[in-house]
Amino acid sequence: MSIQSQMEFAQIQLRERFDQLLKAGGISKEQYARFLSMQYHLTKGVQKHFMGIAANSDIGKSKKRLRTWLLGFAQEEEFHYQIALNDLKNLGEPLVDCPLDIKLWWLHFDKMVQERPFARLGATCILENISEKSGDVIGQLIQQSTFLKPENLKFLTIHQHGPNLDHGNQIVEALEEADLSEAEWKDVQEGAEVATVFYLRFVHWIIHGSPLQ
Repeated sequence: MSIQSQMEFAQIQLRERFDQLLKAGGISKEQYARFLSMQYHLTKGVQKHFMGIAANSDIGKSKKRLRTWLLGFAQEEEFHYQIALNDLKNLGEPLVDCPLDIKLWWLHFDKMVQERPFARLGATCILENISEKSGDVIGQLIQQSTFLKPENLKFLTIHQHGPNLDHGNQIVEALEEADLSEAEWKDVQEGAEVATVFYLRFVHWIIHGSPLQ
């Protein structure tokens, strides 16, 4: 499966879960609080991964444009966790403790940054593209709710992306322009597959309030 196929698979899987949520009556305040908490725990400290990858001498030697993009991306993402926290405050809900799957995500990808950095970038392809097919159903979920308002939707609004923050296309283009080896592309693919599993487990926790057994 190519990285494009893996992204499309992840997008379809996420869309199916949102459709199910919509049919079940929409999103609850508690579920949305878990969504924001998930994003807080997932993004706090994320710049360390991208700065760490950019510091890799192999990338600096032959992939300088990718290094430049990574450093800019790290700076843009560094404080997004605070946006999630502010949305929680404006929602009137406390931060939920970090779930097991996010702890495992960090344990896994902290190691990948040093040993196989392109696996972490494959995971980024999933994170930045997974909601691509879900824009309309997300809009319906927002319209159905009574508690979702502009002041607690900033994180979600920013990460719907757009022409000024199109990280989904940018990460794929940056990799395609970097002249990756076959082994590096294999790592990208593996990272994308692992990230898909993790993210869908995150969504299960958001919806049900417990880890997927």
